[in-house]
Amino acid sequence: MPLKILVTAKRVEDPESKIKVKPDGTGIVTEGVNYKMNPFDEIAVEEGLRLKEKHGGEVVVASIGADKSVTEIRAALAMGADRGILVKHDGPLDPVVVSAILDKVLEKEKPDLVLLGKQSIDDDQNQVGQYLAERRGLGQGTFASKVESLESEAEQKKQPGIVLAADGKSVRVVREVDGGLVFVDVNLPAVVTCDLRLNKPRFASLPGIMKAKKKPVEEIAAASLGVDLAPRVVVKKLSEPPKRQGGLKVADVPELYAKLKGEAKVL
Repeated sequence: MPLKILVTAKRVEDPESKIKVKPDGTGIVTEGVNYKMNPFDEIAVEEGLRLKEKHGGEVVVASIGADKSVTEIRAALAMGADRGILVKHDGPLDPVVVSAILDKVLEKEKPDLVLLGKQSIDDDQNQVGQYLAERRGLGQGTFASKVESLESEAEQKKQPGIVLAADGKSVRVVREVDGGLVFVDVNLPAVVTCDLRLNKPRFASLPGIMKAKKKPVEEIAAASLGVDLAPRVVVKKLSEPPKRQGGLKVADVPELYAKLKGEAKVL
């Protein structure tokens, strides 16, 4: 059964960049910082493409941000997605507001399956997927991961992280939890958030990059969606963590004990 899949592609700071806090604590220094697609969203894009290759259908990529966020949409299109949607908004947004914006996109697109990264690496909130499922009244499967503990290597290769049922009406999500694995069957349409071990995203090919330039990207003003964009949570100030002190040598066990008890306060 062909699937219409909507995936997200958030623009985030490259974790390899050196992040510095502004002297006044109002934010980070953006000069010289590289940006990329949120790694968890990249995994969601890859999983959407794999499902499309197996069952047919369409992969639509959505991002919320300023004009530069189209770069991340084009990256997903180069991987193989069909078209993009950029909801234009310049400024921070709370997860609950992001879910409200995506809710409007879903209302228009009516996808069978929504794939999001489980969290974005800039604020690590891990909330949007859950909020979105609740808003739409949809079933959800969070932290979808590939099975790594089946009895044989052959079984591991046959077992993907998200499996479409034979009737095309539900998906099975394999989740990693502290005690092992959980298999969740979710009726479509559904919301699934993707974890690190679900897959390894493909590299965009040169033909894919060239084709991505011609694929359509629809632009929508966030202010036109009738969503209250005011943040519920306001960051008053940012500060860098204290610098780690160098280690020191102790002469004997009694001195070690004294420092652990008197200075480190761990005993």
